Parts: sequence; structure tokens; C-alpha cells
Amino acid sequence: MLEHVHKHIITELQQSAKTDIIFILSSIVLNLITLAINAGMVEKSRTDETLLMVMFIFVGLVILINIVAIFGLLKGKQTRTKLLHGLITMYKDQQVDKYYDESLLSSYSVRYNLFIMVVVCTGIIAIIVPFVMR
Repeated sequence: MLEHVHKHIITELQQSAKTDIIFILSSIVLNLITLAINAGMVEKSRTDETLLMVMFIFVGLVILINIVAIFGLLKGKQTRTKLLHGLITMYKDQQVDKYYDESLLSSYSVRYNLFIMVVVCTGIIAIIVPFVMR
């Protein structure tokens, strides 16, 4: 039974990592696409109010998607922490905890914070650059 629980936790960790990748990549790709679209509309938006409105709609989309991605990453961080604490407890119970360095937990936390920072920074760039160009 213990082996089954171990496999289940490992599977959950793998699924969580895949989900995190989807959140990160989709938000960054959306940010870059929005940056390109809004930067392309800058010249015409000076005279066409409709294009300016479209630029603001894309800004709203970037904000919304980035908020969803950040919440998703924060939940992924929580999930990973809980699952790893469960693994560590299991390893301690089986007296094999010396093979897993608990400092990895803080490394994972830092990594998630860096992912969130990348999402936020690309989002800010996608919003600000076209309006500075305008």
C-alpha cells in the first residue's frame, strides 16, 4: 500500500509540473503576442480611437490571463509543498529521509517565485511598451 501511495504522490507531482508549464508558457506567449499586436497598432491608434480601444481590450486580457496564471502557479506551489511534505514524512517513517534533502523545498519555492516574476515582467512589458511608443 505504501508503494501505491508513493506512486500516487509522484504522479501528482508530475501532473502539477505539467500544469505549471502550461500556465507559464501560455501567459508568456499571450504577453508577447499582445505586445506585438499592440505595438503594430500604435501608429494608427493615434488617429483611430477604435484601435486605441482595442489596445485597451488587449491590456485587459493580459491582466486577466496573468492573474489566472499567477493564481495557478501559487496553487501549484502549495500543492507541490504539501505533496513533498507528505513524501518527506513517508521517507522519515521508512527511515530513508537521509536521501532527500529538505532544502529542496525552499529551492522549489524560489523557483516558483521566479516563474511568477517572469510572468509579471512580460505582462508589464506587454502593457507599457506600446503605450510608451504611442
